[in-house]
Amino acid sequence: MRKRSHRVRAVLAVVAAVLLGAAGCDDGAGSAPAPAGTKAGAARPPVWDRSPDSIAAVGDSITRGFDACTVLSDCPEVSWATGGDAKVDSLAVRLLGVTGAAERSWNYAVTGARMADLPGQMEQAVSRRPQLVTVMVGANDACRASASAMTPLADFRADFEEALRTLRSALPKTQVYVASVPNLKRLWSQGRTNALGKQVWKLGICPSMLGDADDLTSAAMLRRDSVQQRVVEYNQVLREVCAKDRRCRFDGNAVYDYRFGTDQLSHWDWFHPSKDGQARLAEIAYRRITAGNP
Repeated sequence: MRKRSHRVRAVLAVVAAVLLGAAGCDDGAGSAPAPAGTKAGAARPPVWDRSPDSIAAVGDSITRGFDACTVLSDCPEVSWATGGDAKVDSLAVRLLGVTGAAERSWNYAVTGARMADLPGQMEQAVSRRPQLVTVMVGANDACRASASAMTPLADFRADFEEALRTLRSALPKTQVYVASVPNLKRLWSQGRTNALGKQVWKLGICPSMLGDADDLTSAAMLRRDSVQQRVVEYNQVLREVCAKDRRCRFDGNAVYDYRFGTDQLSHWDWFHPSKDGQARLAEIAYRRITAGNP
C-alpha cells in the first residue's frame, strides 16, 4: 500500500510539473516567451512597422520625377516616394499625411545614378535617421551605350551590399523598401508605337535597349533580350540581398511585372514615368510596405 502511495504522489508531481511548465510556454500562436526585463503578457514589437514616421528616398531619375513635369528637368514634387503632388499621392503622403511628408521625408535620389552611387546616397540618408528608406535603382546599370557596357552582376551585388552595410552600421532598425528594376523591354514595345517617342530615343536614351527601335533583325532582338535578361538578374540580386536583412522588403517584382502603357510614360521622352506612372509606383510601394504578410 505504501509503495502504491509513493507511485501516486510521483505521478501527481509529474502532472503538476507539466501543467506549470505549460503556463510558461508559448500561447499556441507561435509567440516566444517575453524577454527578460519585460512585463508579463507584454506583446513583442513586430520586426516590420507598417506605419513608419519618416522616409528617405535614394535611387535614380525615376525617384526624382525626371521629365514628369517639364522636359529634361527633375520634378521631385511628383516623386512616387516623397512628392507632395495631390494627383500622385506619394508614398510619403499616404504614410505621413501632407504635412508629415513635407516635414519628415527627404529625397536623395540623383538623375543618372547607378548602383555604384547608392552607398554615397545612403550616407546622406543616414544623416536624417529615417525610419524607412526606399530604394529604386538599376535601370541605368542596364541602360548603357551598348549591352556589353552594362554593370556586371558581381559589381551590382557588391555595391548594393555596401549600401545596406552603410545603413545598418548607423541605423540597425531602419526599414528598407526595395523596388524592382522596371521592365525595359516592355518600355521599348510600348514606346515604339509613338513616332515622336522614337525620335526622342535617338538622342541617346537607353541605347542598349531603345537604340534602332524599329530594327527587328535577329541581332537587334538578341541585343534587347540580353538587356532584359540582365534586368531579370539584377532583380534576383535585389531579392537575394534584401532577403538576408530582417528589416528589408523587396517588392516581389511588382514594379517589373506592372503592365504599364503609354499613359504611364512621360510624353517628353517616352521613357520615364509620367505623373500617372509615378502614382502607380506610389500605390505599389504603399501596398507592399503596409502588407501584413507580403
